[in-house]
Amino acid sequence: MHLPGKFKSKPAILFNQPRLGYNPGAMTDPKKSPKHKPWSDIDLNRWRDYDDIETDSLWFYKNRAGGDGHQLDYHGNYIPQIATQIFTRYTKQSEVVLDLFLGSGTSAIEAARLGRRCLGVELKAELVAYVRDKIEPALRDSAIRLVAGNSADPEIVARLAAILQEMGSDFAQLLVLHPPYADIIKFSDSPADLSNAVTTEAFLDGFETVARHGYQLLAPGRFAALIIGDKYAKGELVPLGFLCMERMNRAGFKTKAIIVKNIEGNEKGKGKDANLWRYRALAGGYYIFKHEYVILFFKPK
Repeated sequence: MHLPGKFKSKPAILFNQPRLGYNPGAMTDPKKSPKHKPWSDIDLNRWRDYDDIETDSLWFYKNRAGGDGHQLDYHGNYIPQIATQIFTRYTKQSEVVLDLFLGSGTSAIEAARLGRRCLGVELKAELVAYVRDKIEPALRDSAIRLVAGNSADPEIVARLAAILQEMGSDFAQLLVLHPPYADIIKFSDSPADLSNAVTTEAFLDGFETVARHGYQLLAPGRFAALIIGDKYAKGELVPLGFLCMERMNRAGFKTKAIIVKNIEGNEKGKGKDANLWRYRALAGGYYIFKHEYVILFFKPK
């Protein structure tokens, strides 16, 4: 088991290797011109060909996708399949994904693999360096821009806006937010780290600040994805997912969809303790979390 904030050796990467079952290059119907929404490369005239694109609100994955630089090397990194689904549905080739809680780089790696660009912000400088080493050299500091910084800092907006301009874009085309699930896992000793917020309200206030910064940097009419789970505290369920959704709405986002995803196979340290967790659940009268949320929002035009 790896301690919070620790990571394993760097993997080799192959980029732009398709994981979904369709071939985007073979989607043109000679009888019909392609039909696209302004925020997706999916050809709606060939909608039956996209079998691997999720359209239901309940997602099950037996395990996390590996390879291409992805691995369960850090506590709390979200699974690549979420990025595959969201990036494919809500971005076009070469568009910019903004991730304000980059972590160990799921968004950056998957953006590179899918031919998207990524601007990622991570509080821990050593983690930024680790993710940077995962990225193909030709993409570093061009298609994939990684920033060591605090996404809640008021000055971050101007800094990121300047980088977006350098990337040839006024705004990001997709926002990804995968914050700590409050204090469930401590990621650092920094007071700026939301996992060190002393109360749930303080965590939510910090999260809302980041959401507002993301709102400013996201293009009107485009989408945001919040990946979040709930927690227990003092014998009570704390519905972080819905509380964060409310804060996103306060920031100006409109809710588009709520997806429930299983977390089986994406946990660290529980495998051999399954019976202990089961005993604790029975003794405490609660249920073991087997789900998290992927909540979709849009920024009105």
